[in-house]
Amino acid sequence: YFFLSNLSFVDICFTSTTIPKMLVNIQTQSKIITYGGCVTQLYFFILFGVLDNFLLTVMAYDRFVAICHPLHYTLIMNPRLCGLLLLVSWIMSALYSLLQSLMVLRLSFCTVLKIPHFFCELNQVIKLACSDTFLNNLMMYFSVGLLAGIPLTGILYSYSKIVSCIRGMSSAQGKYKAFSTCVSHLSVVFLFYCTVIGVYFSSASPHSTHSSTVASVMYTVVTPMLNPIIYTFRN
Repeated sequence: YFFLSNLSFVDICFTSTTIPKMLVNIQTQSKIITYGGCVTQLYFFILFGVLDNFLLTVMAYDRFVAICHPLHYTLIMNPRLCGLLLLVSWIMSALYSLLQSLMVLRLSFCTVLKIPHFFCELNQVIKLACSDTFLNNLMMYFSVGLLAGIPLTGILYSYSKIVSCIRGMSSAQGKYKAFSTCVSHLSVVFLFYCTVIGVYFSSASPHSTHSSTVASVMYTVVTPMLNPIIYTFRN
């Protein structure tokens, strides 16, 4: 519940970076955002998005320890380790978000721009730059591959070990109980990664604005909304 409460807090912050501004735009029929406001929104959006990613990975490790080493769970997942994992996640997310924001600040933009999106998403902002964006694109795709690939590998490895442990159980009831504790987390991971990967791979196509926007709505609005529902049903 320590990681779950932090995931809930991050989800609230994640949606708060985009949804209030979107609602104001709908209400006032004005879709204007300042340059400073756009960069600020970009920074916090990346911060909480990456933090969400790290927390899901840490929660997969938590499930692995709980199922594969149940008698040592309280010893391994002690408050100090939990706090340390959370702190490292925050620091890495903040540094990465700062790096991407500084990379955007070095770009030159025209006076008036139209972002084909409902918020300042990184790949859409980079596309509108007047200066050379090769370094930004290289950094964006490399970091997305790294930040999605390593945590996803960790999650898959954790669940491969969990499946091995569950298969070794003699009781059918024990297998069901062990697997049912992972269903909520697996559902959230599937929703989050499928939509995020879809957005950044579809952005490579020049005619992908609509599909990219739909996928962005999924992981910025729908997924954080479904997370508490999924975990509430499980509880």
